[in-house]
Order: sequence, then structure tokens, then C-alpha cells
Amino acid sequence: MYARSTTIHGNPQAMDDGIAYVRDEVMPMVHQMDGCVGLSMLADRQTGHCIVTTSWRDMEAMHASAEGVRASREKAAEIFGGQPEVHEWEVAVMHRTHEAHHGACTRLTWIRADPDAMGRTLDAFRMSLMPRIEELPGFCSVSLMMHPAEGMAVSAVTYDSRTDMEETREQARGLRDEFAPAMGIAITDIAEFELVLAHLRVPETV
Repeated sequence: MYARSTTIHGNPQAMDDGIAYVRDEVMPMVHQMDGCVGLSMLADRQTGHCIVTTSWRDMEAMHASAEGVRASREKAAEIFGGQPEVHEWEVAVMHRTHEAHHGACTRLTWIRADPDAMGRTLDAFRMSLMPRIEELPGFCSVSLMMHPAEGMAVSAVTYDSRTDMEETREQARGLRDEFAPAMGIAITDIAEFELVLAHLRVPETV
């Protein structure tokens, strides 16, 4: 499975209009494209930071859709008031204990590692880190998307509520401080979002 993420740092006052556009216009359009599996959207209403991710059956389907989504991406950028930044990923891990409900929130952690060590990083994430993450209060799901050739990855941990996400910050920091050196990775950014659209529909990988 593969995914394309579009990140926009926009105008917080435009967030509701942007969410409505993605929900009512973009999501139905991409769902009709060959090989599209689903779409999710994360939003920080205070900063205007949002990420729209589409999932695809394979790399060929993702690349074939590139021209078809260009106009809608430009329109979304216009509505949000920010420039889009696009990344393509391999979906390396997807694990859910249950589906996300209204009010769910997600913490993203971006990492960098030696491209030659990405396989070992993935193994360590699956075997050592995931069981600990799953024990966090309010845990709903965890995913890891990777770009092995560039040594880039991003993990997403979703919680049942904002309260759960906020109350696990210190525990999550402890896990990062413990596992990042052991896995030989660098944490490059961390951000927290409201999960406003939860329709990525990537199947379980574990």
C-alpha cells in the first residue's frame, strides 16, 4: 500500500471552509479514481496546519492519479491560504485496536535515519515500540509511513480524544527518548492534530 500526503500551513480562519471542501469535493473525487483506497485529514484549527492523505493500492495507481488531483490540490491551497507540500510514502505499518470515532486526535512524529538502516528501523518499530504504544491510555491506532530511499518516515498515533492525547504526552516523550537512540534515528518534528476525516481504509499489516 502507498500514500500521498499534502501538507498546508494555512490561515486558521479558513480551516472550516477548507475542511468542507476536502470532505465534500475532494474525497468523493479521489474515491472514484482507479486504485484509490481512502482519504484522511488532520487539522490544527489554531495554527492552520493541515495534512490530507490519500491511500493507494500500489505505486502505479498513486502515480497515475497525480495529474487528476493537481487542480483540486491547487484549489485547496487557495482556500486554506497556504502552499501545498507533497510527499509520497510506502505504508509500512497499520495497526488498529478499533476504528476512530468523532473527537479522535493524532500525534505525528517525523524521523530521519540512514537509508541503509530503514529495514532495521522498521523491525525495531514493530517489535519493540508498537507494543509499548498500544498500552498508552486511549490508544486507537498506529501507522508508520516510510520513504526508504530518503531515510524518511512518519508515525501517526491516534487516540480516542484530545484529553487522551494530551495526557500521554510525557509517556510518548519518554518512549521517543528511549527508542530513538536505540534505533539510530533522529526526531525531526512532532505535531498534534484533530482527526477530522478518518477514511484512509488501509488494511491491517500486523
